[in-house]
Amino acid sequence: MASIPNPAAEKASIEAFRRDVIEASKTALVLVDFWAEWCGPCKTLGPALERLVAARAPKVALVKIDVDKNQALAAQFRIQSIPTVYAFLDGRPVDGFQGALPETQLAQFIDKLLAGVPASDDEAALEEQIGQLIAAAEEATAAGAHEDAIAMLGAVSSEMPDRHDLVARYALALLAGGKPQPAAAALETVPADSKDELVVRARAALTLAAEAPEDDELAHLVAQVTNHPDDHAARFELAGALAARGERDAAAEHLLAIIKADRGWNEGAARTKLLTMFEAAGLADPWSIKTRAALRAIWFA
Repeated sequence: MASIPNPAAEKASIEAFRRDVIEASKTALVLVDFWAEWCGPCKTLGPALERLVAARAPKVALVKIDVDKNQALAAQFRIQSIPTVYAFLDGRPVDGFQGALPETQLAQFIDKLLAGVPASDDEAALEEQIGQLIAAAEEATAAGAHEDAIAMLGAVSSEMPDRHDLVARYALALLAGGKPQPAAAALETVPADSKDELVVRARAALTLAAEAPEDDELAHLVAQVTNHPDDHAARFELAGALAARGERDAAAEHLLAIIKADRGWNEGAARTKLLTMFEAAGLADPWSIKTRAALRAIWFA
């Protein structure tokens, strides 16, 4: 039996939609989940949406609409099947999908749309403060004041542990200050599947730092390569030691020499090491760009 329309209830639901979706989407991304109690896929999608939205609040909000109790709204949006999700920004629908997507695809869907969410005045002010702190920490690192940089970035990353970019900056500051173990501990708080550019850099830098040698060991490697220039194993070990000390040009020179002599040596270990160095420096870093050009010149000669 069809339910009897209730004009008062329909008016209330439409007014709530205007307030909670249309108006709210002017300052945040609002996801509208059309669902029903009898819908099996809805019971899979709903909890996943709730988890993802909670992790991104207040930039994202979720409004759930039971199509059985809100038939006028369901008709207005021409809901043919459920679950159906619409995304609203700036008072209008901008994207949507039907069916229960996997959580990874849901996250991608949300994060793509978040790029269009305007920052509130408070958020903009906070980002400006963070930017100033990062700039100050970078100046401290450049001046060799590593403890100052560590203190600044450690404080802000502890207050905002979900900002993986700040945790990565803190780890990089620790590495610059010669503290690989605390850097590793900091990075362990970041999910293993994080693709944040700074996290990738920090993890690559940590890998390189693990090869830092003692001074006498470094001297021995230098002597070994000088006396036996065809000893690729010693040259590779020396390159790793130099990279761990931050001597990128010297390390790259040895790695490129190995590649030029035998690009397949040790299953391409020299090229792999260079790629790790590029990740640690950042692909847009001038040193990375210059050295990648040198690698291409040898590789395609």
